[in-house]
Amino acid sequence: MKYAAIAKYTPDASTIAKARPAHREYLMGLREQGRLVISGPFADDTGGLLVYEAETALQVETMLREDPFATGGVFLSWEIKPWNVVFTNPDLLPKLPK
Repeated sequence: MKYAAIAKYTPDASTIAKARPAHREYLMGLREQGRLVISGPFADDTGGLLVYEAETALQVETMLREDPFATGGVFLSWEIKPWNVVFTNPDLLPKLPK
């Protein structure tokens, strides 16, 4: 099942910048394991959207808690919701490195 998480970030840009490389490395690992569907920050960097593949919301909670953005003080809070994909348009998504 897909779960969408909306995370709120600290307003401290230096904290975000310091944790971002480890956060992205962590997410790449989840993507390679088939546990991350899509993710990215909001344009104003006040938070982000992450969509996970998991059996339970508790698994998603664990992935979020282990994320360097959580351990590094970037995530202030998050909300997890089960999410049903109805439509996709891959042509509108950026081409990402494998």
